[in-house]
Amino acid sequence: MNAYLNIDHISISFPTDKGPLNVLNNVSLRMEKGEFVSLIGHSGCGKSTVLNIVAGLLQATKGGIVLENREVSEPGPDRAVVFQNHSLLPWLTAYGNVRLAVDQVFKRSKSKQERHDWTLHNLELVHMDHALERRPDEISGGMKQRVGIARALAMEPKVLLMDEPFGALDALTRTHMQDSLMEIQARLNNTVIMITHDVDEAVLLSDRIVMMTNGPAATIGEILPIELPRPRDRLALAENPTYNHYRAEVVKFLHERHGSHQSAAPRTEDSENKPRLKLAAG
Repeated sequence: MNAYLNIDHISISFPTDKGPLNVLNNVSLRMEKGEFVSLIGHSGCGKSTVLNIVAGLLQATKGGIVLENREVSEPGPDRAVVFQNHSLLPWLTAYGNVRLAVDQVFKRSKSKQERHDWTLHNLELVHMDHALERRPDEISGGMKQRVGIARALAMEPKVLLMDEPFGALDALTRTHMQDSLMEIQARLNNTVIMITHDVDEAVLLSDRIVMMTNGPAATIGEILPIELPRPRDRLALAENPTYNHYRAEVVKFLHERHGSHQSAAPRTEDSENKPRLKLAAG
């Protein structure tokens, strides 16, 4: 049975004065519809490069991306990206920023009234319907990210790509945004790939955590299934031994790779049940 999203043995190299630099090496991941996967690893391990290849913003040197049995190689509304920087247009209101995306995607398929209603619906989904006429400089960082998520969701993407979407937020706002994202994903059954440096965030939100080895030539080091029932309550999970086991596994992986300059051999889902890879001392 074919996967909904197939990241199929992708590698990418960039030209440098000293010759090609291999940034990613043979990364493979199969995802089902509605699955939430987090990518985690040290800075420079290629997480954003993977996301940009799936988004069509970069072309893999080898391998490719297949979404619903169709190869994708350029940006499209079926893959929406939410960046750490909200990227809102400062001269448009919250409503205007979302409406712009709706008009771009649905101009031919929805009437003007339907596009208006759809814009409102997505702002309501992220609890921003009270601030429709506010511009980005009139709202908080968390509210800006809510508008950015509403804009992405309004495109009805098959895959939602999130590059550290809460990384610039304070701790309290971040927890509220995580709870909102869980609520939205449960309601819409979105397929999500999210980059994060936050171990607790990864365990709380994910169905699987993909842990990347250090670059260059970064690849997948471990894939950790998170078998915690949904809906998830962060307070209840705080003392849950299974939650803390998963958290410890991720921390251990990251600690083992801290300061190492050697990449592990590529690990794919076909080898998930083999013994844990040990990183050579560097």
